Amino acid sequence: MTLIKEVINALEQLAPPSYQESYDNAGLIVGSGREEIAGVLLTLDVTEDVVQEAIDRNCNLIVAHHPIVFKGLKKLNGKNYVERTVLKAIKNDIAIYATHTNLDHVTKGVNWQIASLLGLNNIRVLAPKKQILFKLTFFSPVENTQSILNALHEAGAGNIGNYSNCSFRTEGTGTFLPNQAANPVIGKHGQQEEVKEHRAELIFPSHLESIILNALRKAHPYEEVAYYLQSLENENQEVGAGACGELAEPLEMEAFLRLLKDKMQLQIIKHTKPVKESVHRIAVCGGAGSFLLPNAVSAGADVFITADYKYHEFFDAENNIMICDIGHYESEVFTKNLLHNYLSGKFPNFALCLSEVNTNPVRYFV
Repeated sequence: MTLIKEVINALEQLAPPSYQESYDNAGLIVGSGREEIAGVLLTLDVTEDVVQEAIDRNCNLIVAHHPIVFKGLKKLNGKNYVERTVLKAIKNDIAIYATHTNLDHVTKGVNWQIASLLGLNNIRVLAPKKQILFKLTFFSPVENTQSILNALHEAGAGNIGNYSNCSFRTEGTGTFLPNQAANPVIGKHGQQEEVKEHRAELIFPSHLESIILNALRKAHPYEEVAYYLQSLENENQEVGAGACGELAEPLEMEAFLRLLKDKMQLQIIKHTKPVKESVHRIAVCGGAGSFLLPNAVSAGADVFITADYKYHEFFDAENNIMICDIGHYESEVFTKNLLHNYLSGKFPNFALCLSEVNTNPVRYFV
């Protein structure tokens, strides 16, 4: 028996909720995590038609990229498509979970999917996020330091890019005086003690704070663990908006546009004037990404692929880069395939269905 909350836990290992933007509403929007899974429907958007598809395919959990409830609901009487969709899901005991900007911000997320579809190499975060790393400093007897570090590494601390088990330590003298209520591992009540200790330091993502501190307390021999945490300004190169990478070989501009149209299954591409005869480095951002144009230019990208560009924003290319607006739906529709590939490796015991409903509200006359 698999519960909805188990699928949610797996999704939040891929894309921690703390990585979402402050304006976002990712998470479990409708339903309870305590229900047993019958089937999961994976979609970009949740609409009334998608809920009906879940009913028809015996799926009691919908996992979407876009949250159906984005702004606060003061009433729920079916006056618009959001309320009607939520009411239909509730009436039919269908849970709705969204993984949105948090999935945008992780490697192996939305932007990695686009970059991979285009065959880019050396993929990296375009705009790494700050203030999502902590540094843990702790003090321990020299003979216990390595076992404590092993426990912390196992819990997820000490990873820097392609390197794991990263830490720094120095040796010194720790002093303490146990009172009568203490239960010291080393020393005696009322007697000043000196112990050879290590000061050890390592970093970890801030959302793992409780897990890391629990691992520290469990592995540390002292009754009172000496440690402190610091929030870091460092960029986390593994988390952030957009992605950038290189084609295996430079392509002539027309050949690249044909590649983009083919791989992303596009009807049209809105773009600014090409600034080079061929392209090599590509920056991407699924959905509305105009805010990342300066990052794309700074990264030396020849092309910036995104969506939802306004007319006057195209002028911001300034002949430094070519902007390609491929459409919001088109840039993110493959997210459901990403989710299917991820979840199918973890849950082989129930149906994972790709939605067949085209939720794109935009139509093209060609």
